[in-house]
Amino acid sequence: MSAPRHPAIDDRDVTNPVRRVVYHFSEDGTIEHFVPRPAPSDPGRPPGVWAVGVEHSPLYWFPRHCPRVSVWANGRVQQELLTERFATDANRICAVETGWLDRIRVTRLFRYEFDMAAFRPENEPGHFVSIEPVTPRAVVAIDDLLGLHAAAGVELRIAPKLGSLMDQILASGLPYNFVRLRDVRR
Repeated sequence: MSAPRHPAIDDRDVTNPVRRVVYHFSEDGTIEHFVPRPAPSDPGRPPGVWAVGVEHSPLYWFPRHCPRVSVWANGRVQQELLTERFATDANRICAVETGWLDRIRVTRLFRYEFDMAAFRPENEPGHFVSIEPVTPRAVVAIDDLLGLHAAAGVELRIAPKLGSLMDQILASGLPYNFVRLRDVRR
């Protein structure tokens, strides 16, 4: 049985090579025009507007300040390793601390869609930056973050602490991303 389709998942982004889009996720649904801003976590970096490709969108299906970790597989060999090391059939796992669950349940996100032509690849694969102001071409409200994960086939783990899972992810050799860890409990 497959998960129900979610309106925030747009298969056209993956299947249509002409429709090249990137996304920015925000709890603010009133942004009409994005202006480059400094990155608070990297003050030496030039100001930018940051976005992600569809394949990395699940990293941002959370409240902005929610610490989270994610590990995923690219291809058959990595999928076998992900299944073996993390006892999952999913292609991606995201995990958050238990204390964030209620906030995730009530958070409304907005997915801003941009033409990829206005962005250049960032250092991390699947991440993009524009150093010029950009205007979104569409905005989609997302009210059910848990349902979005389920519909996308992303395994969402809720744990009292993320520390041991982070260690397991680092030891796995699989692609991963850790977001907003300054507030994580080790």
